[in-house]
Amino acid sequence: MKNTPHINQTADIAQTILLPGDPLRAKFIADNFLSDVRQFNSVRNILGFTGNYNGKPISVMATGMGNPSIAIYSYELINFFGVKNLIRVGSCGAIQKNINLFDIILAMGSCSDSNYAAQFKLLGNIAPIASWPLLNTAYKTSEKLGINPHVGNVLSSDIFYGEDMQDTLNFGKFGVLAVEMESNALYLNAARYNANALCILTVSDNLITHQETTADERQTAFTTMMKLALETAIQL
Repeated sequence: MKNTPHINQTADIAQTILLPGDPLRAKFIADNFLSDVRQFNSVRNILGFTGNYNGKPISVMATGMGNPSIAIYSYELINFFGVKNLIRVGSCGAIQKNINLFDIILAMGSCSDSNYAAQFKLLGNIAPIASWPLLNTAYKTSEKLGINPHVGNVLSSDIFYGEDMQDTLNFGKFGVLAVEMESNALYLNAARYNANALCILTVSDNLITHQETTADERQTAFTTMMKLALETAIQL
């Protein structure tokens, strides 16, 4: 077993992991979808579990909120614990009128106002994208499950309470589907350190129509997304 500053491993961690932001959502997935569950982390109340789904080992761990937080956990999972497939399951705010509450989004690419990529000292702008094997598998799996996901770019923002919401909505003019806060660092880390990553999102609110879900719904009612992620995971 290994330890890092943020993960005190007390059980095996599978090569494929689901990454919700909320620790209680991680526990919900473990309690309701996995069998033979073992908790492998509780440092800083970031709960991590490993269990079996249809006979395959799958892990689930919270990441907290924002690109800096998921950057730490994804870096450690890839580089210290050998995780190969990282699937974020989270909520997002739609910035297109035709996207409804509880719709599923597969984040093909991740635009961002984050400066996380600057550390890599690239002489230009990189376009972080999902790993094709995961995206392709998730899309085909969604068809089998009768889910009609939106596929496209999302905005991965460091800002939740912004001075001017129009700054976010302007991305919608370029076809960006929704805003969330973690996919950019996740995709960059996966690309840099030779892992696969995908962000599967459930729409929790729409910034144009002002529809929104409750906190309880965001914690436990996103079961379609969870099912899609798990059915994708067992094929990897």
